[in-house]
Amino acid sequence: MPMQATTTMPLFAATLRPDRTLRAAGGWVALVIAGIVGTPFLFAIPDFLVPGLVAYGLAIAGLSALSVSQSRRARKSQQITLWPDQLEILSEDKAGKALKRLDPKLVRLRLERDDNERTTGIFLVLPSEEIELGRFLANDDKSSFARAFGRALRQARQRS
Repeated sequence: MPMQATTTMPLFAATLRPDRTLRAAGGWVALVIAGIVGTPFLFAIPDFLVPGLVAYGLAIAGLSALSVSQSRRARKSQQITLWPDQLEILSEDKAGKALKRLDPKLVRLRLERDDNERTTGIFLVLPSEEIELGRFLANDDKSSFARAFGRALRQARQRS
């Protein structure tokens, strides 16, 4: 008799990361284009040389600060895995990694919404604490994640 391989698949699995759009890269491109276009004017009209260079320096400093901020945000993530009998939340940030294992039967999902009924916060409510999921996500991403996760959480409760 051949052996049967059993594989256990989670009911739900997602890795949440901050938005990584190229806003800062677009700013650097705009700064380079402004420099290429503006340099002839700065040298043609010497009275604008010092104010122009100061403005250009401030733009470089601002874009550098934005780039550093985005690189720090990129280190944050949450990995959520929902099994029929267990919910695992692996959070990672600059302080390190933290793993929480919860019973899906004891967890309640609470959503915060704004005046236009858009999801602004996703919380897991436990008898002893409250855990926020995806604090760094955009509101559209929070909404779609909450919808899918809520369905899976109901399914986990029905199975056990």
